Amino acid sequence: MDNSKETKKIVSACFAGIECRYDGRANRVTKIQEMIKKGEAIPVCPEQLGGLSTPRLPAQIVGGSGEDVLDGKAKVIDQAGNDVTEAFIRGAEQALQMAKLTGATEAILKERSPSCGSCVIYDGTFEGTKKAGQGVTTALLKRHGIRVKSEEEL
Repeated sequence: MDNSKETKKIVSACFAGIECRYDGRANRVTKIQEMIKKGEAIPVCPEQLGGLSTPRLPAQIVGGSGEDVLDGKAKVIDQAGNDVTEAFIRGAEQALQMAKLTGATEAILKERSPSCGSCVIYDGTFEGTKKAGQGVTTALLKRHGIRVKSEEEL
């Protein structure tokens, strides 16, 4: 199969039907599943790649956004107060490595996630309040010239 004219993408693995969300569920997106079947997209879960289990406690960025986490100015904290920042950074680095290995120049990632959010994340209070910002993986991918968009932009 020659996909030379198609832009290779990495996508949030939960879109493929992989039950890797923090709550052990998936977010199936038929269009993305079709892209994977055609070899146009590679599923990744940065949180699992960073060593976190599934299911796991929900986590949010406290004190900024993904950019701030990468710069050491904010942390990723789970709902019990555990600092999971290093796992989120490690997972972002692994997702970037996957993008580089596969030649991916775009990513379609799960909005509102502390890893994958491209425009909106939760505000760190665990009260369901959202704010403008991006997750750790999105921030790292963008720093390396990879275009990131959410499933809502499909």
